[in-house]
Amino acid sequence: MDWSSFWGVLWYTILIFAFIAYLIVLFMVLTDLFRDHKLNAGWKVVWIIALVIFPYLTAFVYIVARGPGMSERSRAAAAAAQRSQEEYIQQAAGQTSPAHQIQTAKALLDAGVVSPEEFENLKAKALAN
Repeated sequence: MDWSSFWGVLWYTILIFAFIAYLIVLFMVLTDLFRDHKLNAGWKVVWIIALVIFPYLTAFVYIVARGPGMSERSRAAAAAAQRSQEEYIQQAAGQTSPAHQIQTAKALLDAGVVSPEEFENLKAKALAN
């Protein structure tokens, strides 16, 4: 590597960019391979071996041949992650409906934990949401 030449540095930069771009594509292809439950395990092994032997060619062929399915599987995985996150948040936060909040505040008022003024403030906050 000739660091004293502008063209040498530019060529090195292009090579590093191409390598990083290939790694990103490789990870996308491998993720899609393992995400696809309809593809037979034998074909997955063939794709992986081809990625090792002919890396760029196989990655390009995979994207052309299975590209539309990649986006569908990626979209389905993102939707599943979103649903899972929403379920977790809902479960962790509990019920947040205004009626439930008022009911909880009333139980606290009946137990003597909060004063009537605090109950009215809690009720106003619940109804404001």
